Amino acid sequence: MLIPPPLSLYIHFPWCVKKCPYCDFNSHELKTELEQQVYIDALVADLEQDLPQVWGRTVSSVFMGGGTPSLFSGEMMQQLLSRLRALLPFQPDAEITMEANPGSQEFDDLQKYLEAGINRLSFGIQSLDDDQLKTLGRIHSAEQAKKAVKMAKQAGYENFNVDMMFGLPGQSLQQAKDDLSQLIDLGSTHISYYQLTIEANTLFAVKTPAHLPDDELLHDMFAQGQALLSTQGFKQYEVSAYAQPDRQSQHNLNYWRFGDYLGIGAGAHGKISMGHSGEVKRSIKQKYPAKYLQTAASAERLMEHKTVSDNDLLFEYFLNHLRIKTPIKWSHFESVTGLPANKAIVALEPLVSNGWFELNDVGMTLSDEGFLLSDEILKQLII
Repeated sequence: MLIPPPLSLYIHFPWCVKKCPYCDFNSHELKTELEQQVYIDALVADLEQDLPQVWGRTVSSVFMGGGTPSLFSGEMMQQLLSRLRALLPFQPDAEITMEANPGSQEFDDLQKYLEAGINRLSFGIQSLDDDQLKTLGRIHSAEQAKKAVKMAKQAGYENFNVDMMFGLPGQSLQQAKDDLSQLIDLGSTHISYYQLTIEANTLFAVKTPAHLPDDELLHDMFAQGQALLSTQGFKQYEVSAYAQPDRQSQHNLNYWRFGDYLGIGAGAHGKISMGHSGEVKRSIKQKYPAKYLQTAASAERLMEHKTVSDNDLLFEYFLNHLRIKTPIKWSHFESVTGLPANKAIVALEPLVSNGWFELNDVGMTLSDEGFLLSDEILKQLII
């Protein structure tokens, strides 16, 4: 039986001051005046069309990503969240996260964001080395990043994430350590520490930076970062996510546990379990802002809407859940996919001898090696 899991809400803001050369997200350089009210109205209209899929359900977390949501004023965010709450109930303690890029503004609205109900920030810092920031195409300096975090604390934020990359062009092992040490000193409760990867359809794919670290150095940087974060009280709970006690991202955990989420905004993705039919539906909204604004109040806002097949459900469940260290329980697998546990067990049994995980009647537990080699496990599940 398919039991609808917790429900989250993702809100996409597609504009940036400048497109970063490594970014493959749906973001577009802002070349005209930002019509904030027009986009807020479109987001509300979009959600109104999605409501029949989730009647009677409550939102447990909200994530505002992009792009750069912090280009929108505190007043606009207050209006948006007020209007969304009138349409869809939020849990009283719902985690509401907004991404913010240092340098996009002077953060005068931080207090207003907090008053609107945004209780968690995620800063896209990426590095605290000014030369590397220039290479990455970031519009902020190391000093601006530090100032933004300081101002967030002064505004009253107690829960926030900071992003940092390793494996940057010409970066040495010691430089990676120094960069991460500075980031830890900022006093964040959550750190996303991940490798720079060259994605297709990015400027870096067209002109890849010279002197990228080799695989051996990348492994050493990853292991060094794990150890350093551990000694500072951060526990790794996902491939690239480290948190202080009780500060894991609840929104991201819902993704990794194969939870449901509505996605509103240009290019936003959604996944909803239809309890009455036993189906799981995926949707993608119109990618380009102009097209999205034209269609937000109609069925044309959907660029894609499909039922996930049984084989894709199996793969997608493990694609998400293998990112976290929490053991998998077959009872959970069956409840959120509607599939029998035996379908997964049969696919996984040939890999047991590799020592990557243990299987039993209750579920599956990854070994430390298996956690790092989840891609190899997923290859077995591609049918």
